[in-house]
Amino acid sequence: MRRLITGLAAVPFLVLTVLPASAQSGSKPVPVATLVKKVDIPYEAFTLANGLRVFVHTDRKAPIVAVSVWYDVGSKHEPKGKTGFAHLFEHLMFNGSENAPGDFFEPLQQVGATDFNGTTWFDRTNYFETVPTPALERALFLESDRMGHLLGAVTQDKLDNQRGVVQNEKRQGDNQPYGLVEYAQIAALFSPDHPYGHSTIGSMADLDAASLEDVKNWFRSHYGPNNAIIVLAGDIDAKTARPLMEKYFGDIARGPQTAPVNAPVPTLAARKDEVMKDRVAQTRIYRTWIVPGLNDKDTVPLAVGATVLGGLSSSRLDNILVRQEKSAVRVSANLQEFANISQFEVQVDVKPGVDAEAVSKRLDTIISDFVKAGPTADEVERVATRVVAGRIAGLESVGGFGGKAVALAEGALYSNDPQFYKKQLAAYAKVTPAEVRAAMGKWLSRPVYALTVIPGERAAYDEAKGAPSGGATFAPSYYRAPSAVEKPMAAPSKIAPEDASASGAAPLTAVDRSKLPEVGPIADLDFPQVTRAKLSNGVELIYANRAAVPITQIALSFDAGNAADPKAKLGTQSLMLALLEEGTTSLNSVQIAERQERLGAGINAGSSMDRTTVSLFALSDNLAPSLDLFADVVQHPAFDPSEVERLRGQQLARIAQEMTQPQSIALRQLPPLLFGKAHPYGVPATGTGDPAAVAQVTRDDLLAFHRAWFRPEKAKIFVVSDQPLAKIQSLLEARFGKWASDGAAGAKNFDAAIPAAKPRIVLIDRKDSPQSLILAGEILPLKGNAEITDLLAANDVLGGSFLSRINMDLRETKGWSYGVGAQISRFANDMPYMIFAPVQADKTGLAIAALREQYQAFLGPKGVTAEELERTKNGSIRELPGSYETAADVLGGMQRNDLFQRSDDYYDTLADRYRALTAADLDKAARGAIKPDQLTWIVVGDAAKVKPQLDTLGLPVEVVAAQ
Repeated sequence: MRRLITGLAAVPFLVLTVLPASAQSGSKPVPVATLVKKVDIPYEAFTLANGLRVFVHTDRKAPIVAVSVWYDVGSKHEPKGKTGFAHLFEHLMFNGSENAPGDFFEPLQQVGATDFNGTTWFDRTNYFETVPTPALERALFLESDRMGHLLGAVTQDKLDNQRGVVQNEKRQGDNQPYGLVEYAQIAALFSPDHPYGHSTIGSMADLDAASLEDVKNWFRSHYGPNNAIIVLAGDIDAKTARPLMEKYFGDIARGPQTAPVNAPVPTLAARKDEVMKDRVAQTRIYRTWIVPGLNDKDTVPLAVGATVLGGLSSSRLDNILVRQEKSAVRVSANLQEFANISQFEVQVDVKPGVDAEAVSKRLDTIISDFVKAGPTADEVERVATRVVAGRIAGLESVGGFGGKAVALAEGALYSNDPQFYKKQLAAYAKVTPAEVRAAMGKWLSRPVYALTVIPGERAAYDEAKGAPSGGATFAPSYYRAPSAVEKPMAAPSKIAPEDASASGAAPLTAVDRSKLPEVGPIADLDFPQVTRAKLSNGVELIYANRAAVPITQIALSFDAGNAADPKAKLGTQSLMLALLEEGTTSLNSVQIAERQERLGAGINAGSSMDRTTVSLFALSDNLAPSLDLFADVVQHPAFDPSEVERLRGQQLARIAQEMTQPQSIALRQLPPLLFGKAHPYGVPATGTGDPAAVAQVTRDDLLAFHRAWFRPEKAKIFVVSDQPLAKIQSLLEARFGKWASDGAAGAKNFDAAIPAAKPRIVLIDRKDSPQSLILAGEILPLKGNAEITDLLAANDVLGGSFLSRINMDLRETKGWSYGVGAQISRFANDMPYMIFAPVQADKTGLAIAALREQYQAFLGPKGVTAEELERTKNGSIRELPGSYETAADVLGGMQRNDLFQRSDDYYDTLADRYRALTAADLDKAARGAIKPDQLTWIVVGDAAKVKPQLDTLGLPVEVVAAQ
């Protein structure tokens, strides 16, 4: 929940560019072919007698094992009238099995599982968790029990509840700007009987009609072991894994084999143009073609073509429409790959005030010219470098959405080859401009579906339609975004077993399914040793070594943040950050982007409430030239007047988009209400600022902000790398050691009084919203450097985890929401507390009443129970090793320790802090800090439907128009 619920501290404005830096010093990047050779996931494979295929990869860097279970069933397998069944059943498989009743997440949280979730897509359903090594048997018990012993636990009550949850997941997606686009695309590009001719989440009507016997038959037809692949990756080997897999899965009977799906690539008879009205700020132009699936020889060339066209920072569309002609504020092009088909999609957000029809015609011309001429060799190489760098970064994790287990499972399931990732990367390294041009000429010369979404009144919401695709079961504590190259991919062709000799293995050990397996002792986290040094100008260097992958990650952190944004010109910082990569005194924006792409590096500039950070991801082989560019971007921005105007327009467009998105609307409003506009924290949480002020910011303002806050005495450099400290310090000294301050330093003034709490409901009218977004907040009586382990643990019970009281009530009991949570946004000076609850519109008032009841009970007579205490302590202690598996995790922990004035070994002491907690400690911490009668409530929803509900709650209701 802490990662998913977007709070004040977790909503920085990020200027994200995947960037490689070619060195000013003249250093050449490492060739792509050399990088490809570094990508390797050794594995052993075996197949059980019942057809279950198992792959095992050994990675001893941490005492954890990723368990990844992939079923050959997705929405493309759903017959007419049963759309959404695969995704609905994914939810049901988290509600307990015959021998593990209750929510699936409870026993996993007890053992400290991380990265656990389940997802459904057109071609597959998968379930995954990363657990401490001594808890592996428990994870295997749970996965085997729901594979082989589930149906006795599937009840009508569970079906009805999860049906409601899924329908609220649908409403949540539909409620977003552009949230109905996928329906239009599917309807235009596929016939209704095509396997890809409906969305993964399905239609409300089909979900409503699903009977208990329907869903049980769905399980019987698709979830047998012979229709599954399991990957174990981490602190495990095949010798250990095989008897465990035999023990827990060997007695599960085969099921029907999923038949291959006939899903030909459709071609439109003629170009199809459509216009859709939606509550959006900018017109968005789409161009979409359906092209071949993942394993076709043209797929990599098409992916390269899409990336050159609109996926690079220096893409054709960026350079022409955004930089040169300035007719668009955002562009993209990508190839979304599935088993049988792929989708080649181009998007252009038209700059406000520009003729959208003219941009549409211009877009068609650019695409046509590009298809005829193809990319340059340099463009192709830059794409390949970026893809390989992203894969290297993703493979630092053993599990989750984009780690090693995923790479092996995807290859085995989709391509009959666990090492398909190698073939794919090799194809990227070898693809030629001629091959890209030929593939695009073959497939993009066919008729296109041209959709334009324009600002206007959205048509009345029709719940009988499908919904945006996707569908991750809501386990927010453990959600991790896909890696740079991870895409929702496809399902399998028929595959042969690696080793079918399981029948010759040792006799099966009978499983006692009357109880969960015992969990052995789990070692505490051993956080990497942190070393501090200084550059010659006094800039502090905080370093840790991680050698799992050959990458270096650097965060140059400044004591600034959104709190430093000038009150009279909110948005100055965001505009300044956006401009860093748009030109230095020696390089223009295209040169910066191209250098980044050639090196496989990434520079991100963003801010939290207290800190402004420019970070670098670099392949260690290319570290020196990457640092050359990084230092130039940080120290020598040009703020070219023409670029200032271009980026100003983009920022104003971004703010306008925020005004159409429910969560952003609420997050822009809440901080000023809580802190007052005079306080440093009383600014829109998105960081993008006030549009009127952004319109007036001058180049001199940008230079002044950069000079006041980007200076050595406000900077610290955090580094996690496989390279030794001496080398890192030497490289940084050469680029930052002589960096000097200029002029007066900036200062943040926290003397402004925080206004007294004013409990009320601010209803922001957003007409025809099928869902209301509820955001409530208050300021806790605590400072950022306070030790709040007890309060964080208490909030995990109340609202900070999937199993929290408020989520279990509104989601799992009532079925009114896809997920509800609460978080402590830990700023350096003050701590806001926030509750986040998207709920179906007709339950808005009841949901707020239910939340208030839960808080009053928890803070009154029904405090933390012994069961909740045990679960929270065990999970918090045992999840620590998995929570700090990657370099990025460690880098984040180092920065938090510094911000909150904690020792560098703080995480090594955290397990003992949790062990010492009592229920009384948690109750005292929560009751002393959280005051539910002081909450300010924001509701973004349809006032005509919602206000009568809110008027019954006994709080003042202020109705304001959505801006």
